[in-house]
Amino acid sequence: ASLAETRDNDTGNHIRRTQHYVRALAAVLQHHPRFSEFLTERHIALLFKSAPLHDIGKVGIPDHILLKPGAFSATEFDTMKTHTTLGYQAIACAEASLGSEVEFLRMAKDIALFHHEKWDGSGYPHGLRGDAIPISARLMALADVYDALISRRIYKRGMSHAAAARIILEGRATHFDPDVVDAFDQLQ
Repeated sequence: ASLAETRDNDTGNHIRRTQHYVRALAAVLQHHPRFSEFLTERHIALLFKSAPLHDIGKVGIPDHILLKPGAFSATEFDTMKTHTTLGYQAIACAEASLGSEVEFLRMAKDIALFHHEKWDGSGYPHGLRGDAIPISARLMALADVYDALISRRIYKRGMSHAAAARIILEGRATHFDPDVVDAFDQLQ
């Protein structure tokens, strides 16, 4: 995660904020029937620990794209989307070098690979839909988008919480798991 921060000045604070957002969403959903088996105290702690690796694949994105101060061309966006698979591969390689599966890294791989999937199947890299998307990635998806909306970037101003919350609520059952959006709504 620290390596990713060196490539993009905005990444460091984004990593910390999204880590806390994921934990807050998980805490709200911990006793929900769809999530209670997965969202144990132990798994919430693992989520908090692994969430900072969600954008680790951005270290493999060329600077002229990663640091671009404007909109991406279609080709540039296709390159940027590869950060999900690059992150997964980097974590998988690190795990392989250890010689055994590590629960924290397994969760980090899911988050890195699937955090841009959308509830309706229109996301990337695999077009997964609904419950086929790992819970960890569904939580990160909302946290990542919310933080991107409220944060100032070199190419945009940050929007208010109220404006960002409207976009999140509008994404219920299309971009985001409806129950994760309801948890977000409870946290407002």
